[in-house]
Amino acid sequence: MAVPAAVVVVPLGILFFISGLVVNLVQAVCFVLVRPLSKNTYRRINRVVAELLWLELIWLVDWWAGVKIQVFTDRETFHLMGKEHALVISNHRSDIDWLVGWVLAQRSGCLGSTLAVMKKSSKFLPVLGWSMWFSEYLFLERSWAKDESTLKSGLLRLKDYPLPFWLALFVEGTRFTQAKLLAAQEYANSTGLPVPRNTLIPRTKGFVSAVSHMRSFVPAIYDVTVSIPKSSSAPTILRLFRGQPSVDALLDKHIAEDTFSDRELQDTGRPIKSLLVVISWTCLVGVGAWQFLRRTSFLSSWKGIAFSLISLAIITVLMHILVKFSQSERSTPAKVAPSKPKIDGESSNRVEKKEK
Repeated sequence: MAVPAAVVVVPLGILFFISGLVVNLVQAVCFVLVRPLSKNTYRRINRVVAELLWLELIWLVDWWAGVKIQVFTDRETFHLMGKEHALVISNHRSDIDWLVGWVLAQRSGCLGSTLAVMKKSSKFLPVLGWSMWFSEYLFLERSWAKDESTLKSGLLRLKDYPLPFWLALFVEGTRFTQAKLLAAQEYANSTGLPVPRNTLIPRTKGFVSAVSHMRSFVPAIYDVTVSIPKSSSAPTILRLFRGQPSVDALLDKHIAEDTFSDRELQDTGRPIKSLLVVISWTCLVGVGAWQFLRRTSFLSSWKGIAFSLISLAIITVLMHILVKFSQSERSTPAKVAPSKPKIDGESSNRVEKKEK
């Protein structure tokens, strides 16, 4: 049942930011003390620690909002997911595509070793962005002159990654909106490219760079198409907070039939792990807060009350920033003009594993 977002934003924000700061602190300590001695040991520890934060967002999708994510692909590819290094390329259809990817990664057992190429400002997001930085996400400025060397070094750094990882790349370079689609169609008409109907024109430089530098140690590319049924509203962070469900379909063509009829629907289930993590964090934070208040007179003074109100205001503002940051209307397209790729104007790419 849908609930007003304000009713849950503050309590969930308190839980998320307190637990997140604990996770960030552990990540920072391990980065300083463990990573200089053994980078791979640090990566193994960080995978577990990061999941303790990211699973809270998985819980938001699975257990609070009840978003149903359907996966259509062949059985062989499905069983290999999470067991091999892979470059994951995808369209960018909704505000929470990255979170849908996290859900699929969690189902495949590689959430803590899932990485992505993101815009540089993302790493400054309190808690979430910091956890991504400690987890070796690649952050770019959307200027190829500056990003080429950054991307190369980041990709080569993954060569000795000790666990199966996914590196996600949104090849359109920005989130899909109708305004951006119109701009892409005008550009395609003016340059003689096929005119897209359901996707933006892909940016090829990052993809080509990733393939050329990772060819020797990444055996597969997962070509993913995210689509939303016509009868379902596009999922957003706010809809998740309100507990409003959606159906999201991941992998293969979908637009025309509202289903991926030529691919088998795989059972991904709804693992209980994220629910247990949220319950555990709630108990730890709740007991800690109760013990602190019981042993002190924190709320009996004006200073304590003022500090509490200011803290709540800060958390509310940070949650507002997180919501706004996720909204596609506020994302900006990359400024680098795309090279002339061959694209499918119907967005009917066959989503499959591609051996490199």
